[in-house]
Amino acid sequence: MNSLLLNTDGVQIPQLGFGVWQVPDDEAERAVTTAFQAGYRHIDTARLYYNEEGVGRAFRKSGLPREKAFITTKLWNADHGRAEEAFEESLARLGLDYVDLYLIHWPVPDQDKYIQAWKSLEKIYRNGRARAIGVSNFNVEHLTRLIDEAEITPSINQIELHPNFPQTALRAFHEANGILTEAWSPLGQGKGLLNDPALATLAGKHGKSPAQIVLRWHIQLGNVVIPKSVTPARIKENIQVFDFTLDPEDMAAIGALNNGTRLGPDPANFNWMG
Repeated sequence: MNSLLLNTDGVQIPQLGFGVWQVPDDEAERAVTTAFQAGYRHIDTARLYYNEEGVGRAFRKSGLPREKAFITTKLWNADHGRAEEAFEESLARLGLDYVDLYLIHWPVPDQDKYIQAWKSLEKIYRNGRARAIGVSNFNVEHLTRLIDEAEITPSINQIELHPNFPQTALRAFHEANGILTEAWSPLGQGKGLLNDPALATLAGKHGKSPAQIVLRWHIQLGNVVIPKSVTPARIKENIQVFDFTLDPEDMAAIGALNNGTRLGPDPANFNWMG
């Protein structure tokens, strides 16, 4: 497993993790247990996912030392004004003394409290309750303001990113400011991307599945990537991406799939508080 260095006190994040968005709590426990058994050490959850308890149970069942697992959770939109309390509630649900990474889930621009929330995350980080802090779904304008007004630059920005929507400009901004890029929906949510003939050709060339080809593309771009599955065979398949390399022509062929298709909400106007 590759790891990447965050901009925070030498903390390293496993480059390929396991996401549990839209996975019910009991099913998340089973899926994360399978993921740990398959070799994953990076688990991504959130308050909104309502499965922090299941993730915590799976970690305790794994028998892994705490320092061998990298656990991420996120601050929900309605909690920007009470971030420290919300963080402690997430810790309690996870059954942990600290998390490895705590993220603001969305900027919620109409609410305009993400700077206030970030200052609370800085306190959480300084108190040692989160080893690193970052954001999710922030555009350049949100990041620019946060960097200007904050004391600590986010270590990572978790964004929708897949070959149909590669976020080239935002990734370049991240690189210029020492922020890692983390991809959610890295496989395009099963909405046709993996059926593209170009990926089928590359899969045949390398003896891999289309999903493995896309995950390898993310790895070689330098993204942190968190595929999600509840199917044991696919959970195991998705981590088998460190034994081959895409050549420059392969990377270019995948890059040509960019069609600007965003599948999730646009952070510029996503203000849901539910």
